[in-house]
Amino acid sequence: MKTKFHFRSMLFLYLFLGMMGCKQQQKEERHVAVPEWSKHVVWYQIFPERFRNGDSSNDPRPKDMYAASNFFKTPDDWKVTSWTQDWYKQDQWAEKLSDDFYSNLQLRRYGGDLQGVLDKVDYLKELGISAVYFNPLNDAPSLHKYDARNYHHIDINFGPDPEGDLAIMATEDPNDPSTWKWTSTDLLFLKVVEALHKNGIRVILDYSWNHTGVEFWAWKDVVKNQAKSDYKDWYAVEAFDDPATDENEFDYKGWLNIKSLPEWKKINTDRPHRNGFPFEGNLVDGVKKHVFAVTQRWLKPDGDLSKGLDGFRLDVADHIPMGFWREYRTFVKHINPDAYLVGEIWWQDWPDKLMNPTPYLKGDVFDGIMFYQLYKPARYFFAKTDYEINAKQLKDSLMYQWRRLDPNVSQAMMNTSSTHDAPRLLTSFANKGKYKYKAKPNDDPAYITGKPDAETYQRVKLYLIHQFTIPGSPHIWNGEEMGMWGGDDPDTRKPLWWPDYQFEPENRNNIQEVEPVYDEVGFNQEVFDFYRKLIQIRNDHELLHTAPINFVVAEGKLLSYKRGVKDEEILVCFNAGETLATFKLDRGKTYKNLLDEASVTYSDEIDLPPLTAVILLRK
Repeated sequence: MKTKFHFRSMLFLYLFLGMMGCKQQQKEERHVAVPEWSKHVVWYQIFPERFRNGDSSNDPRPKDMYAASNFFKTPDDWKVTSWTQDWYKQDQWAEKLSDDFYSNLQLRRYGGDLQGVLDKVDYLKELGISAVYFNPLNDAPSLHKYDARNYHHIDINFGPDPEGDLAIMATEDPNDPSTWKWTSTDLLFLKVVEALHKNGIRVILDYSWNHTGVEFWAWKDVVKNQAKSDYKDWYAVEAFDDPATDENEFDYKGWLNIKSLPEWKKINTDRPHRNGFPFEGNLVDGVKKHVFAVTQRWLKPDGDLSKGLDGFRLDVADHIPMGFWREYRTFVKHINPDAYLVGEIWWQDWPDKLMNPTPYLKGDVFDGIMFYQLYKPARYFFAKTDYEINAKQLKDSLMYQWRRLDPNVSQAMMNTSSTHDAPRLLTSFANKGKYKYKAKPNDDPAYITGKPDAETYQRVKLYLIHQFTIPGSPHIWNGEEMGMWGGDDPDTRKPLWWPDYQFEPENRNNIQEVEPVYDEVGFNQEVFDFYRKLIQIRNDHELLHTAPINFVVAEGKLLSYKRGVKDEEILVCFNAGETLATFKLDRGKTYKNLLDEASVTYSDEIDLPPLTAVILLRK
């Protein structure tokens, strides 16, 4: 009996230990590796055409902007718009086009370029930036550059010699990487990357592997040669032209039905694409081969990893099959294991439901996403809107997002709020409606586009303190640190308010047919200093990069949380309400308020006036 009992006991113990081993293995398997540097940066997003005009000799010309899909011709008297002009003033050349200000705006250019970026590397360093995300630099006719003519070249109007660059491109076979050359603009971009790297700033570049523009070399061949084109299988062509008929039957799928952006064909898909949901499948081999060649060109120029990019921001990622993304990650990480891949994983059902990012963050696709999923509830807490939430709801929303991610991934996320695709923070906070819904004056005439009131500035400060003290790397859309305001695209893409420029006053009544009322605009030193202070706090305290977060208070409009380990801790307290609030502290401890650098010993509590916050360091 004793032997039998002993055997059963040993068997039970063996099975128990085996189960524990499986659980430990599962726990270990859940650990997702990300580039370590991505946890420790402050991101700054640059939209090149509106950043800085450093070289007026390369300014765009009508012929550079031509695309077969243009819905109206660039006027003969077209010219680059003055950087300091009132955003809502109609250009003289545009008055002949249409009465639609926003349609005309698509032809407006300001001449921002790479020399402008190079001239402001010291500015980025002074601000404390440690990573730059460039919007697309593709050679392309539009201001946004998502309609590529060439993926393997930088746009000719961003560099010093547009005509010379065109001549170099003409000697290449764009489908044969062995023939590719470096244009003057390409080389200037590599110089920008080098300058940023020398100042400790990482660099990633935006690409959309979902579509091209109608001036893209492969698409032009399809249009010309139809079913006989060597690239006929690259695109989602629905019907080729029948030369035996007078009618042109040629039809194809454009991204979101936008015919100026022909989509690449998806193959071996498990279901039709549905916005906001991942799907299996791939891209055709010819497309993948070209994409991989472009990727390698910028990751490892001339075989030198030190000259290359540190990763990529990947546009409309949910529109592209998961099979491609897995192969893409493998390819990128083979070249540079430390490269960072961040996806645009945004709307499932606009404007109410954001996507579930977890399928993309298991270690086989992306290292992070643009984490709009954190901003939306934070806005509803810190701003004064018609969709207000309380502190417990904010806490629950944040914890819901973080708990379904590996902690490593949470720390590596790009914590995004405003971008080229969303209203600026000040304007978003100034309006009471839903996030990114009817967020410009042609969608809602009552939408506030002028200078916000003092309370809005203070509420944005609260949000920024929150953004810079939670897990994940904070992201700044260029110009936010200058105090810029503006609605949704394209109003979010105004030329930056550099302090050495004097700007025309801006009509706060925008495009409405009412009496103009003007705001003084320009660089806001107070806002800049606040951003610089927050960046310094984050850069100086490792706790804000990787320490766990623990909520202390989440009641009504009062919120506090700790970031810390045993011997060191940061406590962040917010009073987003309208009356004085008291927060309990550890009795007898010494706290340093990092926002004002005053060391104060509190007995057991701190009083915060309405709409204020503190970042307290306890040692």
